[in-house]
Amino acid sequence: MKKLSILFLLVLTAVSINGQTAEELKKEQAPKKAQIAKLQGEVKALQAKIDALPGWRKGAFGTIGGSFSGFNNWYSRSAPTATAGNIGVTVNGFANLIKEDFFWRNSAAVNLGWVKLDEEGVSGDEDFEATTDVFTISSLYGKRLNKKWALSGLAEYRTTIIDNFNDPGYLDLGIGATWTPTNNLVVVIHPGNYNFVFSSGDTVFESFLGAKVVADYTQKYGKLSVKSNLSMFQSYDTSDLSNWTFTNSFGYTIWKGIGVGFELGLRKNKQEALNDLQTRESNPNPTAGFDDVDNKLQSYYLLGLSYAF
Repeated sequence: MKKLSILFLLVLTAVSINGQTAEELKKEQAPKKAQIAKLQGEVKALQAKIDALPGWRKGAFGTIGGSFSGFNNWYSRSAPTATAGNIGVTVNGFANLIKEDFFWRNSAAVNLGWVKLDEEGVSGDEDFEATTDVFTISSLYGKRLNKKWALSGLAEYRTTIIDNFNDPGYLDLGIGATWTPTNNLVVVIHPGNYNFVFSSGDTVFESFLGAKVVADYTQKYGKLSVKSNLSMFQSYDTSDLSNWTFTNSFGYTIWKGIGVGFELGLRKNKQEALNDLQTRESNPNPTAGFDDVDNKLQSYYLLGLSYAF
């Protein structure tokens, strides 16, 4: 009994020592966390000063998403033997020259996707087919009036790469003003803009004069990279010739530049909707006009691995 009492006291002592040690370590840890938080704030403030310095600023990040599956004699399917694959790639990059009296901002965005469903006994479905196909490049020059406002000129080109390159293709050329309230937000307001639309053959696409508004936001919050871009064209002739595209890209770095990425794109373009209605393979309607179009919201998304360059 005496030995049990001694053992019990030893256990209580060990637990007590461990408890005291944990409390002591927590007390020692608290001021170090405060020091780290202070240093992080100082580093962030220094980075803001670096970002405000004149010179080139370049960056890029992208997302790769993919899945592959196969079925062999899986009789619950209507086609028991088949393989399927889905691949998506998106890249966002920028190169900006920032000076005290002017700026030159350049950006490019690419989003490509392919899908395949190859069923045994069915011919013609062996190859990958394009699903997402987006390409945008822009160049903005601005002569500063003050720190936040500048007289500017913009060239922006949008098309597809895999299918129907430059058919249609959109080229906006315009002049006006640009507002830069922060280093990460750029708002372009160009009342004098011509929207050139390129297409082959006899199509519904037309070029017209209008107003161009672009809002671009690029920021990095620790390991999270964010880029949002809204591009709008308002025709002075008719709203049927107006269009807008809104893209949002996110990349979260987990390890050595590798992480998780997500991109969402939205668009409304009545000319594209009418062209699809007139030429679609399943049920073409070549005599359709703008009044016959249900201008639905276009969208795409991609979720997968990302890499920050």
